[in-house]
Amino acid sequence: MGIFFFSQGLVQKMMSREPTPWWHYLFSWLTGVYVSASLTPVILWCGKRFPITRANWIRRSALHLTFAMMFSFGEMFLHSALLRTFGLFPTVMTSYAATVVILATIGFHQNVLTYWVILALQYGWTYYRRFQEREKQALRLELVASELKERLTRAQLGALKMQLQPHFLYNTLNAIMVLVRQQRGHEAEETLGLLGDLLRCVLDDVEAQEVPLRRELHYLQLYLAIEQIRFQDRLRIEISAEASILDAAVPHMGLQPIVENAIRHGIGRSSSAGQIRVSAWRVGDRLCIAVQDDGPGLDASNAIEGRGIGLSNTRARLRQLYSDAASLTVENAQPHGTVATMTLPYHAVEALSEEVMEVHAVHDLDS
Repeated sequence: MGIFFFSQGLVQKMMSREPTPWWHYLFSWLTGVYVSASLTPVILWCGKRFPITRANWIRRSALHLTFAMMFSFGEMFLHSALLRTFGLFPTVMTSYAATVVILATIGFHQNVLTYWVILALQYGWTYYRRFQEREKQALRLELVASELKERLTRAQLGALKMQLQPHFLYNTLNAIMVLVRQQRGHEAEETLGLLGDLLRCVLDDVEAQEVPLRRELHYLQLYLAIEQIRFQDRLRIEISAEASILDAAVPHMGLQPIVENAIRHGIGRSSSAGQIRVSAWRVGDRLCIAVQDDGPGLDASNAIEGRGIGLSNTRARLRQLYSDAASLTVENAQPHGTVATMTLPYHAVEALSEEVMEVHAVHDLDS
């Protein structure tokens, strides 16, 4: 900045043919800007100690105007002392007082402006830092809100799972109690063994909201083996799933309440043998899983869509996991029976254990 103003003074010297050596102008401007720089911490302290706000801007502006004039006089006094010490401009600055008068004439207003420029830069930098802090704080709050939302969603999903699993457990224990009362001890022991295997698998994935389709079908096979002990030759099962979609992500324990619903309202309401067919296939970016029974189907008196903890909780879990991208519909099948279809967005998920299950195109649990 000193070099910049020196160039202006040099042009004035050349235009006026003033005999003073050029280096007087250079030294004068350099000492002036360095004196201003040495007083800058005082300006910054005044700006920090007496900030201008919307509530006090008139009073504080008047105070800083006073400080600006004091800064200007202080700069001129120090600058004049240096110029006299080094004997610059001897023809015009014949004394210290004369030097002060000359500098006041040509530099007073510039020094006042310098004070306000430095003050403005300080406030600009302060507001910029505050803006950055507010932006960082907003990002932190957004991150915290996102984490809280995720925790809430996990808690809601966990609560729904905790409702489903005891519901299934109570039904199975009730079935075992019936077998005991009927003095079918061997079948009751076999059912308890299957229940233990199923609970062990479920507990292995208790923290997971999604599991691969192959693992979900493994849960389903264990559950259906328990149900087949109850119904014996009245229940026939078919599971059909393409090998290419066995890694697709599905809700953990999402099929069990649907199949349980089909058994209760399909096979359970019929005196003859019945069939439950579970099939899964992929359509573009969608995974479809259908559970169909050959029972009496839906009518006005036994409509099951949306009723019961099983289907209602399954729908609630689908909404939490996939929003509007998933659905569960229950409707009559042809020529008779009911079909429940779960539609999910297709994406693969890694298996949570080393266990491998083979699912054939048509798997009959009777065999």
